[in-house]
Amino acid sequence: MSMLRLSFINFRNGFKSYLSLVLSLSFSILILFNFQNMIYSETFAVLGQRNKQYIDMLIQTVSIVLLCFLFFFVWYATNVFLTRRKREIGIYIFMGMSNRKIGSLYMIEISFVGITALAAGIGFGALFAGLFQMVMGAVADTEIEVRFGISIKPVVLTVVFFLAVYVIFVLKGYWNIVRSSVLSMISAARQNEYVQTKSAVLFIKAAAGILVLAVGYFLANKGSRSDLLGNALLAVVLVMIGVYLLFGGLIPLFFQMLAGQKSFLYRRQRCLWVNQTIFRMRKNYRTYAMVCIIGICSATALATGFAMRERYHNMMVFDNQYTFQFLTNQQGLGAQAAALIQGETEIACQTSLTALSVDAEHLVLSYSEVKRAAQESGGVAGLRAPADDETYYLSHQILMSLIAGSERIPVRLGDMVFQETEVIREPYIGYMQEAMGCFYVVSDTAYEELRQGSEMLYIYNYKIADNTAFERARAAADVLISNTDENFTARVAVNPFDKELEWVKVLCALCIFMFLVFIVAGGCIMFMKLYNDSYEEKERYLVLKKIGLSPQTLSRSIAHELSGAYMLPFAVLAVSAYFSVNALGKMMQTDLFSVYLVSMLVVLLVFVLCYGCSVVMYRKNVGV
Repeated sequence: MSMLRLSFINFRNGFKSYLSLVLSLSFSILILFNFQNMIYSETFAVLGQRNKQYIDMLIQTVSIVLLCFLFFFVWYATNVFLTRRKREIGIYIFMGMSNRKIGSLYMIEISFVGITALAAGIGFGALFAGLFQMVMGAVADTEIEVRFGISIKPVVLTVVFFLAVYVIFVLKGYWNIVRSSVLSMISAARQNEYVQTKSAVLFIKAAAGILVLAVGYFLANKGSRSDLLGNALLAVVLVMIGVYLLFGGLIPLFFQMLAGQKSFLYRRQRCLWVNQTIFRMRKNYRTYAMVCIIGICSATALATGFAMRERYHNMMVFDNQYTFQFLTNQQGLGAQAAALIQGETEIACQTSLTALSVDAEHLVLSYSEVKRAAQESGGVAGLRAPADDETYYLSHQILMSLIAGSERIPVRLGDMVFQETEVIREPYIGYMQEAMGCFYVVSDTAYEELRQGSEMLYIYNYKIADNTAFERARAAADVLISNTDENFTARVAVNPFDKELEWVKVLCALCIFMFLVFIVAGGCIMFMKLYNDSYEEKERYLVLKKIGLSPQTLSRSIAHELSGAYMLPFAVLAVSAYFSVNALGKMMQTDLFSVYLVSMLVVLLVFVLCYGCSVVMYRKNVGV
């Protein structure tokens, strides 16, 4: 029998054991292929060249992240399946096969897995490419041009990217087998992550894990000063270390203490699964920690996408507070501007303010004027009155700002010095806050003092009722500007149909897809590990059945044991993700609690589905 035929028979007979790996790889390949297809199919060209460049860059960045994850996922998965097959492969040595031939047999067999996953991923990716684009557009809430055609370039790139990762571990498995001894192959099925650990060591790891996690959680939510970003980055590292120590120390120690309580252990047949849970936690803690960290990162990435989308919404509200704004030294210009605009469309809202040009760099507004204009426009009106020696700087909404809070700094306005106590990013005077970048709010008393020797300027703001009349209204406003000395009049026009930042909504959609990919892959990692462990437990359950335990009792024991394997990582994930998402919300100045709840519900749903599959396959493999 040829090596190719024997490898194919082994692959066909053991396909069920490879199924979770094939499905996980296929799903990742499907996402990777559709990302590449969207780039080369010009799906987002309708949003403009600049948006398309940003989106293409985001998709390529996400593709790199996906490839990095795929690298480690394939590394882990091939190691798990190689360990399980080594005992079977070792038997071939007694049949007279050399290590090199056995290695070639494994390499061909695992290649069938990769080819199957690649064909399924690209096949289903091509089949649902149009649907994927429609879903992406719907999630991003943006208009895109759905293209159902498939070009050859994304297919080639996907194949090259995947094979570049997969071939590395095919060759690694071959090299591992070639260098292995007969004894190591036969005993490989009993080798795992488990290292015998004394209770004292567990206690030290548990204490260190609690301490490191506590410091990480504290830094992630420490105040709202300008060092919040540095604290958050340090917290990420500490939480990852803490999670690893938690699964390696505290959780096994906790169950070990429960096992020492005889009144607990021997009630309701807990002895059947509590000790096994201890063993499983101490054996597979690296896997559980890895899945937990993947979940934390995924939930945080999802929250980042929604935080960016919230920033985008705030920027749109900010920029579109008014459609037209004029800054001039001519007091009667407002009536002329209103008449010209009303000649094209109704004015939904209009306000006016006076400002002081105290020097070449600063314009000063009085608190009462700003508050009145905000009330008239129906916008933000919750501004606190500044003290006579305080000033507020009117800034603008920016897409990415990870510094929450500000410090008191001195600002010279004319001949007076004020303490800048707040940087306000609410649209009190609309887009002009961003266009001019020099507005300060002072108390009414300070404003009157600054009037002496300052030039008086007038700000006129208009929001049109019919956005489709924007171009006509802008042309009318330009006529007014052309008849005015440009040295004394400035005009701001905000196009309500501008799509310059549409790429931000696509970023949110990408974050959602990546969240789903990583969470599904994390659940598959858990399933693969428990599926592999089930073959080690066949003898134990055979003995339990022989001493008279019923299949119903053993089934309940399996259900309890595996529930701990899934729910303990979920519990740690949920707590850690809460602190990470909360810290991100503080940095981005956005309430992300609802995003956190939704992400945890999705994670729980995926884990419950994987748990159900694990219980069914576990019972089948151990013969219960």
